[in-house]
Amino acid sequence: MDRYDTRLFCHDLPTEPDRSLGTILVTGATGYIGGRLVTELMARGYRVRIMVRVRSPEHGERWPDAEIVVGDALSVPCLNDALKGVDTAFYLIHSLLLGPDDLEAVEIMAAVNFRNAAQAQGVTRIIYLGGLGDSQDALSRHLRSRNQVAAELRQGRVPVTVLRAAVIVGSGSAAYEIIKALVQDAPLVLMPAWTRTKCQPLGIRDVIKYLVGVLETPETSGRSFDIGGPDILTYGQMIRIMAEILERKQWFLPSPFQSVGFNAYLVSLITPVPATITSCLLEGIGNEVVCQDHHIRQVIHFDLVPYRDALKRALAREDLRTVTTRWSDAYPRNHSLAVKLHHLPRPPLYICSNAIPSTKPARAIFRSVCRVGGDRGWFNSNLLWKLRGMGDRIMFGVGTARGRKRSGVLRVNDVIDFWRVERITYDEHLLLRAEMQVPGFAWLEFTVKPKGMGNILTVTAYFHPRGVWGKFYWYVFLPFHHFIFNDLIEQIESVS
Repeated sequence: MDRYDTRLFCHDLPTEPDRSLGTILVTGATGYIGGRLVTELMARGYRVRIMVRVRSPEHGERWPDAEIVVGDALSVPCLNDALKGVDTAFYLIHSLLLGPDDLEAVEIMAAVNFRNAAQAQGVTRIIYLGGLGDSQDALSRHLRSRNQVAAELRQGRVPVTVLRAAVIVGSGSAAYEIIKALVQDAPLVLMPAWTRTKCQPLGIRDVIKYLVGVLETPETSGRSFDIGGPDILTYGQMIRIMAEILERKQWFLPSPFQSVGFNAYLVSLITPVPATITSCLLEGIGNEVVCQDHHIRQVIHFDLVPYRDALKRALAREDLRTVTTRWSDAYPRNHSLAVKLHHLPRPPLYICSNAIPSTKPARAIFRSVCRVGGDRGWFNSNLLWKLRGMGDRIMFGVGTARGRKRSGVLRVNDVIDFWRVERITYDEHLLLRAEMQVPGFAWLEFTVKPKGMGNILTVTAYFHPRGVWGKFYWYVFLPFHHFIFNDLIEQIESVS
C-alpha cells in the first residue's frame, strides 16, 4: 500500500519517512492501537518487527512483510531477543484487562524489564503512549499507573518520547463502543455528577499520526507531550453528541448512584465492554484530562479531527465493514495462551454432533456459516443465546455483547460474541473456542465436506470438563444441544 493512499491515516502527515532508521519494534501489535500503527509504518517503508505473546498464522497473513517475534514483557530473556538489533521501540503494552486491582504492579514490572532490555540491546529510542492527567491531582489507579510506567521507562539511558492522551475515539475503541451502546441500547441514561468532568478526546487517526510523527521528528526524542483533539467536552456532552448524530431522542436523568464501581458494573451489562475494562476507565472519570501544554502542535502540525467528526468516521467504518482492530482483539486477558483443541493430550470427554446434507456449493454454505453471531444473531433460538450471554455477563464473563468486528468475514482470533476463532479453512472448516464462564474447555466446530453430488454440513460441540461441576454443566445443557445445533445448521443451509 502506498503511503499516499487516502485510506491510510498518515497519508497527509507533514513529516517524511526517515530511511536511516533501522528495525522498528512494535509491542502490543495485536491490540487496538498497535495493529493500526503497524500498517502505517509498513506503508511508509519501515522495517517492522512485531512482538506477540503467541505466534499465529493470522499474523503472517495480516503483515506478510513484517518480522514476527514471540516475547513477553514479564520475561527478560524474551525481551532481549525481541529488542536485539532494534533502532526504535514503540511501547504499547497495557495491562488494562487485568482490572484495577492488579494493574499497577504488573505494569511497573513490565516497564522495568523493557527499559533494562532496551538499554542492554542498544536501542536508540523508546516511544510510549500514556495517559493524560494532572500529576498534582489524586489520580485514579489507571492514570497513576500510566504515569508511573512513563517514569520507569525514563529511568534508563535510552531516550523516551512520551505521548499523553485522554479518551481515544474511533471504530473499535472501548470508549467509542461504550458511548454508542449507551445511546443505542439504554432506554435512558443516568448521569452521575462526575459526568460533568472535562475531557479532551482524540480521534484514533490523530493518535496514529502523532506516533508516526514523533518517530520521524528527531527533536521529540527524550521529551513528553500532551496530545488531544480540538474539543474540550464533559463526558455528558460526549454522550449527548452521539445521541444527536444517531438521531436518538434519549432521556438523560441525574443519577442517584454516584459509586464508580456500581456504575462501571451497570455500564458493563449494557455495553459490549466488560467490567474489568469499564472499571479502569470509569475509575479515572473524576480526573480532568485536558492538555496542559500544546508544544506538540508547534513540532508536528496537522488539522485535528473534531470529536463529532471522529464519531461520524467511526460509524462510517462500521457501515463499510472496514474496522481493522478492536478492543476485543486482546480480551480476555491471556486469550492467546488459552488451551487449543489440538493441544489436548486426548479428545475431549464430551462430543456432540449434528449434520445435514445439502445440494448447495460448499462456498455458499461456508459463507453462511461465517455470518453467525453479532448483529445478525444465530439465525434462530436467538433468545436462548442472548440469555446465555446475559447470564455470563452478570457473572463478569464476556457475554454476547462483544458481537463481532466484521460481518461475513472472519480471521483467526476474531471474536464472535462469546466465542473466538481458533482455526479457519475457508469453504471447509471453522473452529470456535468458548470464552464465556464455563467449568471446562469448550469448542464449536463447523465443517463442510463433499458427499456424493452435494455436501454435508456438520456442527460439533466439544467439551472437556473441570471436575464434577464441569460434568454437571454438560448434562444440564445437553438436552438443548440437539434442538439448538440442529436448528442452527438447518437455518445456515437454508439461507446459503
